[in-house]
Amino acid sequence: MEKTIFNNPPSRITDIVGLKQSGAAVTCRTSFEILPVDFQHRDNPFQAYIFLCRYNGAIDGKEYDFRKCYARGCPHNLCPHVSQAVMIANRYLQRDYHKLEQAGIEMEKSLFTLEEMTVKFNGYQEEHGPILAIHDYINIAKEGNEVAVDAKLEFVPAVEHFANYENQMIFLMIDFSITCLAKTHNYERCLACYPMEKEKEEKLEKINIANERLTLLYEEFDQAAIKHEKVFFD
Repeated sequence: MEKTIFNNPPSRITDIVGLKQSGAAVTCRTSFEILPVDFQHRDNPFQAYIFLCRYNGAIDGKEYDFRKCYARGCPHNLCPHVSQAVMIANRYLQRDYHKLEQAGIEMEKSLFTLEEMTVKFNGYQEEHGPILAIHDYINIAKEGNEVAVDAKLEFVPAVEHFANYENQMIFLMIDFSITCLAKTHNYERCLACYPMEKEKEEKLEKINIANERLTLLYEEFDQAAIKHEKVFFD
């Protein structure tokens, strides 16, 4: 396996974990944003909510700041439901907290909350069944079940809405079609994003980050004997 190259300044959990393990003094704290975003998906514009965690702190006294998208949720059927997305986001967030903790990085472990929407969509999970993330399907495969994954990659333009301004963004999305236990499920993840106005400066870096995340995921697929074809952004 190739040696991981850390970004400078750090822009991934892997970066700050690796820098800590190499002996750097690392501090880390989080803040959360749940933003309404207008997506232009092919010819089907729709609004969704994205669940963002902003990581900031210092590496050997030098400040850093980056954000990670943990889920996208919709109040309709064009992407995972909002009540599913907040729980999926927290599951992946807790995985990252565990990585940071294992590396010896101490921090306050807060989670996404969406009280108003959680109440509004109460009962959705009972009606539509349990919430499965990609690692649930990996575990199903490890138990000896046949699992097949078909993945499609897309650059999806979108507009993030803040209180007093808007951001034109490009999201690097992967849409999984997962067949297991005689059923087919769809599951999506955002692997990276960048401002449209900074496409020349940031596109290549974000493609590399997305492809590094895909590489790690495909390694887990291989270990679990999941049938899949490796596709990457270019």
